[in-house]
Amino acid sequence: MIIVIDGLNKDRYTGLLDQMYQLRARVFADRLGWDVTVRDGKEIDQFDALDPAYVLGVNDDGRVVACVRALQTTGPHMLADVFSDILRGEPPLRSATLWESTRFCVDTQVLERGKSRNSVSYATCALMAGSLEYAKNSGISDIVTVIDPVMNRVLQRSDCAPYGYVGETTPMGKVPAMAALLDCTDERIAKIRAFAGIEGDIFLDPARCEALADPVEQAPMDVVDDSLEFYCREQVAQATTEEERVAAWALMSRLRDVGMIAGRERLVGGYR
Repeated sequence: MIIVIDGLNKDRYTGLLDQMYQLRARVFADRLGWDVTVRDGKEIDQFDALDPAYVLGVNDDGRVVACVRALQTTGPHMLADVFSDILRGEPPLRSATLWESTRFCVDTQVLERGKSRNSVSYATCALMAGSLEYAKNSGISDIVTVIDPVMNRVLQRSDCAPYGYVGETTPMGKVPAMAALLDCTDERIAKIRAFAGIEGDIFLDPARCEALADPVEQAPMDVVDDSLEFYCREQVAQATTEEERVAAWALMSRLRDVGMIAGRERLVGGYR
């Protein structure tokens, strides 16, 4: 199943992101021998600091088994700033409706062969379909992706052949690289789904997403900030409308639930 993590919710899914970075290290550094930076077992580059969107495939155990990164082309991105030799002097493509897809990989150590739901083939197609659906629903019309000839053949076999290429195939380290173009259309998504036998919604439902989020840590009572509690009580006291009063109590309740202010007994008994 697919989950999307971006700049809005990344702070709630640091555990899944760590799994993703570790998977990228195993694939791109260990297996493919790319010249990438790995620290503490995680492959992270400068583009991860730009709040990209990550489309992750997770198995039934909640483990990240596939991932891809989506980044806007209107700012820094890999084809413009790392793989520019592919362009042969031509300017990079830049458009608000064109995203760059990079760091596409699946966990071949965990996934099976064949075409079962837990196979490399199924996970690859589900990730492709999920990333295209997410892009289309976000108003993106096309994707440019830097791939090697092996991945190009995977796309062709999965009935997801690129509709065009940018620049020329160029040696990049141990393997040649090319920039391929994919359109985010219902037709392309349907072909991928049909090839892999994917039916129904492939995105995790809200309850499952919540279950995979980082646990909320309770603040120990000996570090509770009395000034925060005082602020909450002041907001309740100064509320001039029922809407403001309800909002103030809702904030107080939330802070109490996570242990940042005192419990209900003190709030109700002492201050209300």
